[in-house]
Amino acid sequence: MKLCLMKKNEIIGKGTWLDAVANKIIEREVYLGRDLSMIRTESGLGASGIPHIGSLSDAVRAYGVTLALKNLGYNSETVTFADDMDGLRRVPSDMPPWLQEYLLKPVSHIPDPFGCHNSYSEHMSGMLRDALDAINIEYKFFSAKKVYEGGMLANVIDKILRNSSTIGYIIYETVGQDKFLKVLPYFPICKECGRIYTANAYEYDQKRFIVKYRCEGVEIKGKKIEGCGYEGEADIRKADGKLAWKVEFAARWARLDIRFEAYGKDIADSVKVNDLVAERILNFVPPYHIRYEMFLDEHGRKISKSAGNVFTPQEWLKYGTPESLLLLLYKRYTGTRRLSYKSIPKLMDEVDYIEDIYFGKQRATTKTAEMRLKGLYEYIHHLRPPSKPKTHVPYNLLVELASFAPQGRVEEFVISRLIKYGYKVDEEVLRRARLAINYAHKFGRLKRGLVELSKNEKLALRQLVSKIREVNTPDELQHSIFELARSNRIEPRQFFRKLYEIFLGIPRGPRLGPYLFDIGKDEVLRLLEPYLHSD
Repeated sequence: MKLCLMKKNEIIGKGTWLDAVANKIIEREVYLGRDLSMIRTESGLGASGIPHIGSLSDAVRAYGVTLALKNLGYNSETVTFADDMDGLRRVPSDMPPWLQEYLLKPVSHIPDPFGCHNSYSEHMSGMLRDALDAINIEYKFFSAKKVYEGGMLANVIDKILRNSSTIGYIIYETVGQDKFLKVLPYFPICKECGRIYTANAYEYDQKRFIVKYRCEGVEIKGKKIEGCGYEGEADIRKADGKLAWKVEFAARWARLDIRFEAYGKDIADSVKVNDLVAERILNFVPPYHIRYEMFLDEHGRKISKSAGNVFTPQEWLKYGTPESLLLLLYKRYTGTRRLSYKSIPKLMDEVDYIEDIYFGKQRATTKTAEMRLKGLYEYIHHLRPPSKPKTHVPYNLLVELASFAPQGRVEEFVISRLIKYGYKVDEEVLRRARLAINYAHKFGRLKRGLVELSKNEKLALRQLVSKIREVNTPDELQHSIFELARSNRIEPRQFFRKLYEIFLGIPRGPRLGPYLFDIGKDEVLRLLEPYLHSD
């Protein structure tokens, strides 16, 4: 096994951020002197609401780091941990109102509102697992409910509760929260009302592994929720309750020997506390972390299950390939990004671009950029890239063809036009065409801003409008475009590029004459009209 220690300006692995992170993990583990026979990465799986692409990104990025570790010659696996003991704090948008009856009950104890799984949590975490399976992510799954039921965390829970006073001060000194100076960092499930956060754990019986509690109520987001008054006991070797977030990550890391876990800035304080608890109480050096920014919706709002602006992985895969979704998540992890259905066409064509780079059909701006893009291409194919490139048809072209195709024979029309334009129609093109047809049916035509034109290009465009009214054949129109470019001292390739951007939103496409005849003179004139009156 070769140890890869990074020198200044040295490119590691495939040249991506995944490789840089994997290398830092190895350097750190070697320094710590820990066993390198298995390097485990972890991700949480939300179970409290409809999962969105941001929810999926945790597991995908953890798996990407696992792939990078394997590429460096180390055994690695990704663990996903579903927090299905979490209490339902609010009813997400578009969910049935009867869920109000189950507020603060563990999501694994709530019926599935869709009626197809054993519980609410199984449905929600199941959606994430289905999405991971659809994009071929390999992972080992853990359910918090089953982990607690089986007593898997009992020893670390015992150690945490024996040191609860110290942990209370760690939490207070780190984030200013004094709650755990008064109660234990453990949430029992009240045996009377079935709620999880209303019961306060006040005493731990070390000999019996029992937590004593009173259901006194809780304040969540400024709202006081009364307890039922019940006093009872919870066995830490069973699923009678769960650890508080401020210590549960640490327990998982120590028990599962986790060496890497990313986190979002919304839980930065919890991670900081868990790092200290892992190190000071559990004698476990916490995993290497990276902190990522959150996805926002197209209006710049935080994507939230409760707000109802969730864009699910399943929705993406109706319109885009798994590779396009993986490229979205693997391109980078820093910086806030806006995400909507408008991202799909760009990502679809970007996959084609990096495939062309990979197979030498195009060149990147620098050798470093080329290596990175080739690396990304291998990662979106799970380090098993195809031996030859796929057939490429611009996604925008497919959407546009589907948008003006006759009702009832859309696919037939799209395929016939592709053949007419000289494209090879194989299974890959059919798959992409069907995705684009779904996109066109759901969202309509692609919206584009005005293309910036030079003075000569604007003049040529006005002349083109007259030609379009006069010409009678696609070949005649194709020839006219060349002539207009030359007569206005414009390089023809540049003029065609601007026309493709106006009509398709992309820099290249099919032969323009036949395409413009297919969409019709009226539509061509409508698309050109905004340019006729600009200065």
